[in-house]
Amino acid sequence: MLACQSASAQPGGDPSGTWLTESGSKVRVARCGSGYCGILASTTGSGLDVNNPDPALKTRKLVGVQILSTTSPTADGFEGTLYNPNDGKTYSGSMTPKGADHLAVSGCVLRVLCKSQTWTRVK
Repeated sequence: MLACQSASAQPGGDPSGTWLTESGSKVRVARCGSGYCGILASTTGSGLDVNNPDPALKTRKLVGVQILSTTSPTADGFEGTLYNPNDGKTYSGSMTPKGADHLAVSGCVLRVLCKSQTWTRVK
């Protein structure tokens, strides 16, 4: 298997950088162990984690919160987890580079019900 394949060998290239989500937030993606992590760099709305199920975290600022953790390389990207601040839930998911300037991100419940977004690289 290609589990040890480097990020630069991924078909879509290295996803490191800052990405604009479909909702207008920005996520900074960087190498993190054998995969990538994504930290919120800016957000729309109140900027607080009001939907977090942990009452102690409902007042934390979302900027700086890690929402993406991918640790398992796949043939075309990485699999891992995604935190959705809009509902306060963490989902299994994937991140797939689509060329140099687009990133397909998908979060799933039971690998059946999935929602996807295409993020655009900020230059």
